[in-house]
Amino acid sequence: MKLFRFGTPVSEQPGVVYQDKMLDIHAFGEDYTPGFFANDGISRLQSWLDDHAADCPEIPNSERLAPPLAHSGKIICVGLNYKDHAAESNMDLPKEPIIFFKATSAIVGPNDDLIIPKGSEKTDWEVELAVVIGKKASYVSEAEAMVYVVFYIFHYDYSERDYQLERSLQWVIGYSCDTFAPIGPYLVTKDEIEDIHNLNLWLKVNGESKQDGTTANLIFKVPHLVSYLSQFMSLHPGDIISTGTPAGVGLGFDPPQYLKAGDVVELGIEGLGSSRQEAKAYSG
Repeated sequence: MKLFRFGTPVSEQPGVVYQDKMLDIHAFGEDYTPGFFANDGISRLQSWLDDHAADCPEIPNSERLAPPLAHSGKIICVGLNYKDHAAESNMDLPKEPIIFFKATSAIVGPNDDLIIPKGSEKTDWEVELAVVIGKKASYVSEAEAMVYVVFYIFHYDYSERDYQLERSLQWVIGYSCDTFAPIGPYLVTKDEIEDIHNLNLWLKVNGESKQDGTTANLIFKVPHLVSYLSQFMSLHPGDIISTGTPAGVGLGFDPPQYLKAGDVVELGIEGLGSSRQEAKAYSG
């Protein structure tokens, strides 16, 4: 099942892809909140669709797609988690996952504009696989970790390298600027993806390929990340774990390449959808 949300930022509604149609399911009476995930929302929605799908309006292609989670929990990010990205960064493979957080205020819809921060000269791109937690996880084993994952999603993990690397290594401020976390277009249930560790990730800037990787190159796989994080903090429904980016980020070029106003970023992950953002300068 693929879930999405749509509408203007002040009137977002839940939708679902059903028999290849994008349906408005606001009549279901629930949005995609942590409570929906925690209370067997997928099964309840499927049962409701069996009886009511024929009555649901179809969404026109012109509708804005919103973030597919109505309210996310923590955004937990993993740095240097692809072998090729570590190599282009001239860094050793990490012995344990490198963990940092990203502010939820950075979340926007999958095709919303990317706003380059005021004065920024080093805004960078990163395409990433992420997972959404469906029930509370504390001290879980790697063998049972996937029970706690309810959706796959992709996260466009923008960063500002000056803020991240040249200001006392403050990764959280380098990744948390407004609009730096487009997510979606869909929440994709696990049954839709045969092998989460064998998916193509790609990103283009102004039509030129920059990233073309595979989740097969993850250093720490999804079950390990879920288990590892649960040893240090409780994971709750609606929490997002973003698993890192493959090679091809702007910082890795010689000389580095960064985004500027007017640039168009297109990106996607096999089976999870694609998106497009236009970079615009901050105006306040």
